Amino acid sequence: MATAIFQNDGSNITGFSGGVAVDKGFTRASTPKVHTMTFGDGYEQRLADGINNLAQTMNVSFSTRPKAEIDDIVAFFESLGGVSKFRMTIDDTNGNETIKVICRQWNQTWAYDDFYSLSATFERVYEA
Repeated sequence: MATAIFQNDGSNITGFSGGVAVDKGFTRASTPKVHTMTFGDGYEQRLADGINNLAQTMNVSFSTRPKAEIDDIVAFFESLGGVSKFRMTIDDTNGNETIKVICRQWNQTWAYDDFYSLSATFERVYEA
């Protein structure tokens, strides 16, 4: 089963001693960008659109966690403003894969007492 951890580029997120693990069961959707040329006789030709033509989004969640932990994650997302990237490491049976992502959207849920939940969408970016 795949697991994932995200971390600020080069440093830990305030309030955490290491990366932050997302809940199990996150999803990753991949959509290759492709130029398609269709000819009159039904023939079709395809060509990758750009060098990094694989658009990916990950839907992650942080369920029933202490309020302080959710507050730290939200503060981290707010500090990046949907513009700055961070790293996400995905560990599965094929090994570790570290990608750069941004987070433009997150939803906070007040579960009960001092336990909150958070869901977010990470978008893969291709930059230095």
